[in-house]
Amino acid sequence: MKKEFEELCQDLGLSMTSAFTVFAKAVVRHRGIPFELMIDQPNAETRAAIEEARAAKKNPSKGKTYTDVDVMMRELLS
Repeated sequence: MKKEFEELCQDLGLSMTSAFTVFAKAVVRHRGIPFELMIDQPNAETRAAIEEARAAKKNPSKGKTYTDVDVMMRELLS
């Protein structure tokens, strides 16, 4: 992430130090973070998959489990 940030700063004609200074000044000027901070929310399909996985973990007898990834992949791809 640091390398990507550094490259982006260079593309903007800034050093990383200058970019952080710009950010710090914006924080002071806004009296807070100058952009929205949020936790990504999964979409409905992902939430359903998470709930399915949680349910399977609580009751493993309802589905097949694997201890070997290679065996699982062979069965999935066959």
